[in-house]
Amino acid sequence: MQKKILLIGFALVLASGLKVNAQNTQQDSTYRRWFVGSSLLMFGNFSKVNNPEYIQLNFGYRITPKDVVSFEFKRSIYAWPIGIPFGPSFDAPGLNYPGHARILAPILGYQRFWWKGTYTSIRTLNAFEKYIDTDRKKLGNGYTLYLNFHVGYQLKFFKNRFFFEPAIGCSYWPVRTNVPESFRSVEKKWPNYFIEPGLHFGYNFDFKKRE
Repeated sequence: MQKKILLIGFALVLASGLKVNAQNTQQDSTYRRWFVGSSLLMFGNFSKVNNPEYIQLNFGYRITPKDVVSFEFKRSIYAWPIGIPFGPSFDAPGLNYPGHARILAPILGYQRFWWKGTYTSIRTLNAFEKYIDTDRKKLGNGYTLYLNFHVGYQLKFFKNRFFFEPAIGCSYWPVRTNVPESFRSVEKKWPNYFIEPGLHFGYNFDFKKRE
């Protein structure tokens, strides 16, 4: 599933014949301060195995053409140790949790553009988790603090109305509490970081000024 998501994201970049522009200056007539968006990782919801039931909504504001703050909300479930890297071990039989965890997570983000569309970003994700066993019995609630770091490039379409941001990043969780022992015993062999893609997209707009 994860490999398919990566292929879809990068295929969109390579196949796009639309004209894309470098990062606009504030005086550019296409410059827009606000945006809403989501992530192409939601394509994972088409998976028939370990469907993540992934939902993400992003809302942001461009303080300057180079400095962006955002608030995001994510909801998903996962049934595998979050430190397992992409590869043969991911989703392999016997390595998954004895159940699954459900996440509700508000996210605060900051994004800095450096040259043309190239950017770096940091996001703090506060994940409030509910742990469920294989009999659908609740085992308890937990909390994980994720720090996500990304390096990427913003592509713009239709006079900066729409954008797509392919990126590569690292997710690191320095705080993780109240994990059930049956889950912890499975994940303790894996690190507390994960290399992941970023596939955000969105729509830019401005609020109309009153005459």
